[in-house]
Amino acid sequence: MRNKVAVIGAGNVGSEAARYLAYNDIADVALVDIKEGLAEGKALDLSEAAYINRFSARVYGSTDYSIIEGSDVVIVTAGVPRKPGMSRDDLIEINLKIIKQVAENLKKYAPDAFIIVVTNPLDAMTYAMYKLTGLPKNKVMGQAGVLDSARLSFFVAEKLGVSPADVNGMVLGTHGDTMVPLPRFTTVNGVPITELLDKETIDQLVERTKFGGGEIVKLMGTSAWFAPGSAAALMAEAILKDSKRVLPVTTLAEGEYGINGIFIGLPVVLGGNGVEKIIELPLNDEEKALLKKAEEHVRKLHETVDRLM
Repeated sequence: MRNKVAVIGAGNVGSEAARYLAYNDIADVALVDIKEGLAEGKALDLSEAAYINRFSARVYGSTDYSIIEGSDVVIVTAGVPRKPGMSRDDLIEINLKIIKQVAENLKKYAPDAFIIVVTNPLDAMTYAMYKLTGLPKNKVMGQAGVLDSARLSFFVAEKLGVSPADVNGMVLGTHGDTMVPLPRFTTVNGVPITELLDKETIDQLVERTKFGGGEIVKLMGTSAWFAPGSAAALMAEAILKDSKRVLPVTTLAEGEYGINGIFIGLPVVLGGNGVEKIIELPLNDEEKALLKKAEEHVRKLHETVDRLM
């Protein structure tokens, strides 16, 4: 039997996640959106590309959540995107209302699915989804580190003139301005970039990574979608294929890195049981301080969620 992934929100990010999953024949995709005709139209458009792109996955859409029944993984992209001048945190109140509605439907129609949250502010919305669904911590996670690490990988590859496929970036912490790119653990085919680039250049790449999403918002007037959608789909693929991928994702820390009780970006083993293990890297004092700052920021967001719920 073919795997099934539900994508909640048929906007740009959700559509890209659906495209990745269908084009690579990873799973059937059920698209849901509150806008009449949007999910149905996107699903039909994707389906009509099946012959061209040689895939057999079925893609269908509806405003009715019942179509997600039996889903193995749910990717949640529903929410209001950023506009120029907005931070991700500015979206917390309005998007929390949307997450509450989504969570109720997930409990009804896909109570056993793994959940990947993409809605911003991601760290807070992942925490909210965990609290609202009551699922175990291994089944609820946020897509952040995969995207931010991919951005860092591209910027490094561009600077060095090498293939992005040979660059493994590592970004922890928040999906926001207090994210923690780790140059010492970012490698080009095994070689740390600290051996290939000077500190000034690395610092510039780190800063560009921190504000990579904002750079795109300024250029287009809305949030990115190709890389975020693909990143979420990659996580779903790792779960469905039990790939045991080592990826940075937003997960519940329970003592790792000295952090307890919050969802924050950490490197994990992602496989058939969701978040199977958190990997603790030997951070130096500077990296620990940056992660601590990220922790403090996330904790405040969690407190806001608790207050609004």
